[in-house]
Amino acid sequence: MSDSSVPSCPFLDPAGAALHAEAAELREQGPAVWVELPGGVRAWSVTRHAVIQALTTDPRVSRDFRLHWPGAAEVPEGWVLGPVAFQDSFVNQYGAEHRAARNRLAPTFLPRRVERMRPQVQATADRLVAAMAELAPGERTDLRLALSRPLTLTVICDLFGVPEELRGALCEAIDTVLDSSLSEDRALAAQIELDFRLRELLARKRTDPAADLTSDLLLSDRPGERPLSEPELVGTLFTMITGGFETAVNLITSAALELLTHPAELARVRTGATGWADVIEETLRVEGPVMHVPLRYAVEDLDLGEGVLIRKGDPIILGFAAAGRDPRVHPERPDAFDPARADKSHLAFGHGPHFCVGAPLARLEAEIALSTLFARLPALALAEPDRTPDRLPSMIVNGPAALDVVPRPVAG
Repeated sequence: MSDSSVPSCPFLDPAGAALHAEAAELREQGPAVWVELPGGVRAWSVTRHAVIQALTTDPRVSRDFRLHWPGAAEVPEGWVLGPVAFQDSFVNQYGAEHRAARNRLAPTFLPRRVERMRPQVQATADRLVAAMAELAPGERTDLRLALSRPLTLTVICDLFGVPEELRGALCEAIDTVLDSSLSEDRALAAQIELDFRLRELLARKRTDPAADLTSDLLLSDRPGERPLSEPELVGTLFTMITGGFETAVNLITSAALELLTHPAELARVRTGATGWADVIEETLRVEGPVMHVPLRYAVEDLDLGEGVLIRKGDPIILGFAAAGRDPRVHPERPDAFDPARADKSHLAFGHGPHFCVGAPLARLEAEIALSTLFARLPALALAEPDRTPDRLPSMIVNGPAALDVVPRPVAG
């Protein structure tokens, strides 16, 4: 989809090997920079906090590719960003249609309702941390696989009624489609697998409904509410299970890594000088769990100043995890982890009408996971303190691919 009339432009690394460095370079080039995405798709990259905030609340910007992206038909089959960009759910709807669809699920994730989940989340965290405590002295484990992933997986799958025997395959499929470094053939195969897994869940709930959110989506009969089509059901499940799973996994893992690599900050937490909310918000600022949620589109021409004009129909990709490191907002050490800083402004959960409905749940899960982990395992340490963990191979999500720790170091 390269347009020969447009000058050459930076290529965003689909493997996300250096997301923050890439974003910092683009941020300094202007309020929006024409970039090339995987598949030859070109879009305007926005990494400045103020510009992201403005565009997410501007009615002249849409996420509805059907209505507002003329170039959608030219995207190659198996486009690696397609599962997110083309998901058929409220995430990619516009205006009144978006508000009506979002309201089907948003009430479940209101802060007061999420707080009622605390005992369930705590019980799961207790079980997982207890298993880590049973490891032999010196034995290592991957914190992402031992705590972050199973905790968040259990909570979101319980909410949506995913049977135990379907959980592993479904969430493996989600992990795979978020790997934006895949070739088109592998990406297409992953998309087909994920679609199969989500339809498998729907089929199970049609024959065996229960008190869960998937059954509610299938059986919804509120006045004036139309039934969701099969593609909309699949898209909504992908949106909610992925958002409620991947975001919190990365938040918990990144926060643990920051504390383990900043022992003075961990000491402040242990003395009560720093609260868990401070740790979580600072992690969201410096290591937002989601970098890009492709895409948005200009409903009409947008003049951003500095010589940047986004034309009607142009795609836009917002760097949400980049906003928290914008030196225009955080002039003092924007890349440094500092839970004591007064201003922890970030856009890690988005902004405006598409603000993440699951943000209260992600914060609750992170608070419980981290407080339980560091209280029950006071000697927890990195297995390889001198090695920087590999990052997830994704330009969509942001976090360590693994975090090897020693829950019980060998004495002496």
